[in-house]
Amino acid sequence: MISHYQEDDLIRVRKDNEVLTDLSRFSTGNYKAGPSWKVILWYPFNYFVFNSSIPWPYGFKARLLRLFGARVGKNVIIKNRVRIKNPWRFSVGSNSWIGEDVWIDNLEDVELGRNVCLSQGAVLLTGNHDYTVADFPYRLGKIQLHDGVWIGAQSVVCPGTKCGSHSILTVNSVASKSMMDWGIYSGNPAKMIRSRKMH
Repeated sequence: MISHYQEDDLIRVRKDNEVLTDLSRFSTGNYKAGPSWKVILWYPFNYFVFNSSIPWPYGFKARLLRLFGARVGKNVIIKNRVRIKNPWRFSVGSNSWIGEDVWIDNLEDVELGRNVCLSQGAVLLTGNHDYTVADFPYRLGKIQLHDGVWIGAQSVVCPGTKCGSHSILTVNSVASKSMMDWGIYSGNPAKMIRSRKMH
């Protein structure tokens, strides 16, 4: 943590004409999550059903998602304490698993294929900020996870990332660039360490 004394020193050495971050100027610009009524109505369902420790039936959760505009395949498993920001920007294929504490922060579209596994605590982030601009505007990007992808526990998939068919992101890794089909990626930033083989 920076002390007040250190903070004053940092301010003194800045040039007079240097542009600084000013969060008071932040706005969402032209971005709109969806119709206001839908955003407001979704909030209690997200909090009391999806982000809950109560084991609500998977089928009930799937029906709720469809009701709010999501495309949901058959036999999708959605565990407890899952957060999905905007279900109308979400699709998931059949036989996919969404584990405990997964956060799908889908300001933009998130598309999961069939037989996709999101392990505990995985985060899919479609939104970021442009730190080169003073008012810190949004930088958004869609996320696509193709069939058979496995996102390991506590891993993060960043905006604009495409994870190729049957690729893997290992535990506690960060994917900031797209992943090739059948590649196993690890680290921060994630790099391919070997190919996935199945038998």
